[in-house]
Amino acid sequence: MKRTFVIGDIHGALKAVEQVIAQIHPLPDDSFIFLGDYVDGWSESAATIDFLVNFRTRFNCVFLRGNHDQWCQHWLENKASQPEWLHSGGYETIKSYEGFGAAAKAEHLHFFQSLENYHIDASNRLFIHAGFASMHGPLKEHYVTNYYWDRSLWEMALSMDPSLEPGHPFYPKRLLQFREIYIGHTPTTNYGISTPVNRKNLWNLDTGAGFTGLLSAIEIETKTIVQSEKVSLLYPHEKGRNK
Repeated sequence: MKRTFVIGDIHGALKAVEQVIAQIHPLPDDSFIFLGDYVDGWSESAATIDFLVNFRTRFNCVFLRGNHDQWCQHWLENKASQPEWLHSGGYETIKSYEGFGAAAKAEHLHFFQSLENYHIDASNRLFIHAGFASMHGPLKEHYVTNYYWDRSLWEMALSMDPSLEPGHPFYPKRLLQFREIYIGHTPTTNYGISTPVNRKNLWNLDTGAGFTGLLSAIEIETKTIVQSEKVSLLYPHEKGRNK
């Protein structure tokens, strides 16, 4: 059976990615969908991008754009760095690029520029870093930044009456657009949960790898969950995004 794994926010935790991939034991026909935020947090942001660039030469991959990836892309394009980025892991990312030459940085810039804002598969499943605001779906979204910044989709699903079912007039139209939706961006650890969270047909795969949580992956057919150790244990002398 062909498998498809969705992987949550990494935030420079290369050791966590390696642990998750090792547990998956990738097969040649496997596919991987990465939900974004590859950088900013732990000390191996640049090395993480190197790993992903190499990984996509061996496996079928979809890489989505997170807000932190957009910030890093701007820096690699020699644009002014936003103070919000620098204090949200940007300083650590810049430091991780020490020793990387112009050619390596150019390759990483191409990687960031090639990221997708969202992906819809043949089974009408949506994969997106953050969300969308339009009730007609991401194709009708007015603001591109919502793809990697919007939290209203997640907050709506989280606050829904559990008894609501499709067909009810109060059921959110955004959730009716797709068979399933997979997001990252908002750590489940904010709610004291260290595993992926499912609300109706929406799955949140950000389990706090940038902070004190774990990196998570899920196989979309079987819903098998694979997780790293707590990332703070993998980088015991660092703070990650725990400022």
